[in-house]
Amino acid sequence: MGIGALGTHLADAIVRAGAAQVWLIDRDVVEPHNLPRQVLFDEADAARGTPKAVAAAEHLRRIDGACDLVAVADEFTPTTLADLGAEPDLILDGTDNFATRYVINDVALQRGVPWVYGAALGSEGMAMAVLPGRTPCLRCILPEPPASGDGGTCETEGILAPAVAMVTAFQSAQAIKILAGRLDEVARGVFTVDVWRDRYGMQLEHAERSPDCASCAAGELPALRAGAAPAVTLCGREAVQVRPTGTGFDRTAWVARLRGAGVEVEETPHLVRFAADGCRFSVFADGRALLFGTADTRRASALYDRWVGGR
Repeated sequence: MGIGALGTHLADAIVRAGAAQVWLIDRDVVEPHNLPRQVLFDEADAARGTPKAVAAAEHLRRIDGACDLVAVADEFTPTTLADLGAEPDLILDGTDNFATRYVINDVALQRGVPWVYGAALGSEGMAMAVLPGRTPCLRCILPEPPASGDGGTCETEGILAPAVAMVTAFQSAQAIKILAGRLDEVARGVFTVDVWRDRYGMQLEHAERSPDCASCAAGELPALRAGAAPAVTLCGREAVQVRPTGTGFDRTAWVARLRGAGVEVEETPHLVRFAADGCRFSVFADGRALLFGTADTRRASALYDRWVGGR
């Protein structure tokens, strides 16, 4: 889940390790600034604005044609696995936001699926394996997400590539142990690293489950009760995702209306791209859109209604 800096490393490692089937889920598209740290993409992917899940699958098929790669160009929600009919053996976290991580955590607990959390920012990173019913979950160590503005983002702080490599090496090692059925050998606690200051270690104080955890102790699974927000910013960037509230988006008719209004439209098999009102739009087949050039969700929603259609 998440095919960015962490996710491309993870997908590459797990496919090369011999996984029979890998689902790749990401809501974003490839951009030029992704290329220094997102190892499965190239300049052609960025020029086309290819969905990250699709681009990653195309590259991975050239590495192992026997692996069944399923690309899902969408965000991860509480119903994603049920909607896709997916029954995973493991979920690997390559996301860039805590809201999605809490959803992964609670979906994994609900379904009894192991998952491996990971995060990297600047020169630092951390990761932990979650075995439902046996080890702490994410909410055990972080009962609430960090407040907005408390820390930097990948856009404001950057990510040093060796930090990504260290975090994903730990995640991949735990993933292989889990898939091999060697659960007793899975690391307990939280792995931490700062590659600039040469600090590496395990926080063993987080090796036990919290008796007060709302997710794994109380079983409330709070992240599953929240619906998907209609408009959200993407990892501190000048970009907003907007979802339609209705159904039955007619891409063909909508594109014809845009062209009739004199808008220059680029169509690809996966999305439609155009520019208007100082923003770049990437609109997917179901009407979901990414607007680049604003971080204001209200402005993005208004522009969506103006150029794509009422929600």
